[in-house]
Amino acid sequence: MRILICGAGQVGYGIAERLSSENNDVSVIDNSTELIQIIQDRLDVRGYVGYASHPDVLVRAGAEQADMIIAVTLYDEVNMVACQVAHSLFNVPTKIARIRAQSYRQPHWQNLFSRDHMPIDVIISPEIEVAEMVLRRVALPGAKDIVLFVDDKVAMLAIECDEESPLLDTPLSQLSELFPDLNAVVAGIWRDGKMMVARSFDQILEGDLAYVIVERSQIRRTLGIFGKERPEASRIVIAGGGNIGGYLAHRIEERLPNARVRVIENSRDVAIKLADQLDRTVVLHGNALDEQILQEAGADKADLMVAITNDDQANILSCVLAKKMGCKSNLALLNNAGYHGFTKSLGIDDYINPRSVTISRVLQHVRRGRIRGVYSIQNGSAEIIEAEALETSPLVGTPLKELDLPEGVRIGAIFSEGEIHMPTGESIIKPKDKIVILALNADVPQVEQMFRVSLEFF
Repeated sequence: MRILICGAGQVGYGIAERLSSENNDVSVIDNSTELIQIIQDRLDVRGYVGYASHPDVLVRAGAEQADMIIAVTLYDEVNMVACQVAHSLFNVPTKIARIRAQSYRQPHWQNLFSRDHMPIDVIISPEIEVAEMVLRRVALPGAKDIVLFVDDKVAMLAIECDEESPLLDTPLSQLSELFPDLNAVVAGIWRDGKMMVARSFDQILEGDLAYVIVERSQIRRTLGIFGKERPEASRIVIAGGGNIGGYLAHRIEERLPNARVRVIENSRDVAIKLADQLDRTVVLHGNALDEQILQEAGADKADLMVAITNDDQANILSCVLAKKMGCKSNLALLNNAGYHGFTKSLGIDDYINPRSVTISRVLQHVRRGRIRGVYSIQNGSAEIIEAEALETSPLVGTPLKELDLPEGVRIGAIFSEGEIHMPTGESIIKPKDKIVILALNADVPQVEQMFRVSLEFF
């Protein structure tokens, strides 16, 4: 696939890194010579210096032959115009734009992005995606990661199995015997830096990170079985009142009426603006690395410290300082993947990688076949994929035990005729069923082929 990426910052770099590693033909545009030089030196992509919305720059970058344009510069208007020019002049089939300003995303303005006005096929907002992920962690602190599929009916939970887990050394086949009515499947295990597809004879070991696909209504019960049932956080301190922090505070006010939230923001103007917009949240102007400000925010008695500033180091240090003061748990936003491997030793309970969130949204539209959702885990080691079965799919009409599925693929849930079913050897997939699958990176192309419309693959 020929893909044109506008913007070589953190978001654009992350997308280019992933898509180029999958042998896509990737070109990147940015008006920074330095960023283009860096991306060309490190990745197998072509770089072009210039303004992404200018037709002559798009021509040089190959817009006339592009299958997709992904506009993720820092400026909404540049992203919007780049997509408009790509459509009007070059007829690029798929147009994806990063839109940060919430004003553009108001429901009554949504017609703005229709084909007749400003033709953008997909709008991504990493800030909203990250805030929603933090919100799920606040509500379900026992899970390391939570993503919803099948119209929010199925969840993927990442659950850390520590020494207190009651399921240690238990073969997975016994889970269904012990809990026959539990609609949950352990689909994958991250162990010793390696992703593996879980089989019925596997055991859960101390230190494993289990990826569990579960019916949404049974999330809390599943966490309890793994020994991870925790009350939702009620006293929350947020460091950073920018796009992510502001949106998060709004959503907590809406969804968690009993939560007490305090936001620390270093910019006086941003703090004043945010204070005017929020009803129950206390906004403090100051530095989250200042112990006195943290004390004033109540970090010493907080259930959760969420650090989501633009500075990874500030996020790490403010979380560590809050924990030292008595905060029960912390969560840091970390853009730099180099920090991810030693967060525990730094005193960080958990972190969110905004790159993986954005890349997952893009991959959903890069994947061929009837793919409805994608979530990339462990830096691309595997993907959780939601797909719709077609009549031509080799999965349809045959019991699962008779299918020759790739070794790196595990079916986690089947949504059929309005009900969620956990797969067994006797399960039979029907046309139009929605399937949630864990697939190791090397086997993703085979999953795509299973859900292709064309008959030529079968």
